[in-house]
Amino acid sequence: MKMSGTFVPIAMALCLQGCVAGVGLAVAAAGAGVGMGAGVEHTMNGIVYKTFTASTNEVRFATLKTLDRMGMPLTADEKSDEGWKLTATAAERTIEIELQKLSEESTRMRVVANEGKIFFKDASTATEIILQTAQVLQKDQDAAKAASDRNRKRNPS
Repeated sequence: MKMSGTFVPIAMALCLQGCVAGVGLAVAAAGAGVGMGAGVEHTMNGIVYKTFTASTNEVRFATLKTLDRMGMPLTADEKSDEGWKLTATAAERTIEIELQKLSEESTRMRVVANEGKIFFKDASTATEIILQTAQVLQKDQDAAKAASDRNRKRNPS
């Protein structure tokens, strides 16, 4: 009886070792929920999503700054029925970005980094593009707020 009490947890740990790591990461991510990575969703096929509380134009300009900063040349920037579609390239990858207008002040970003082949996606690059865009967007919003505060102090009503 004592042996089965030890054997079952060990057997489960060996069988679920990949899942256990995922649970650990999920718990760690939940603890860091207020960080920059909060709200970034990954699908099993390497597509990454995030919804921003910002207009589609604000997210688009932040994305353009991010791609430039990361040295990823823009190859397409087209208005679509839902928002914008941008395409860039980087080291044998095609970066596809879709910005979907959810409301006047919320935008959903979808990023896919294709590694030249149909089934190979680079989720880490897609995630980094979203995280860097969030950082640029936050800086832009902070700068706009600071400018608004300065104007309010100069011109009190």
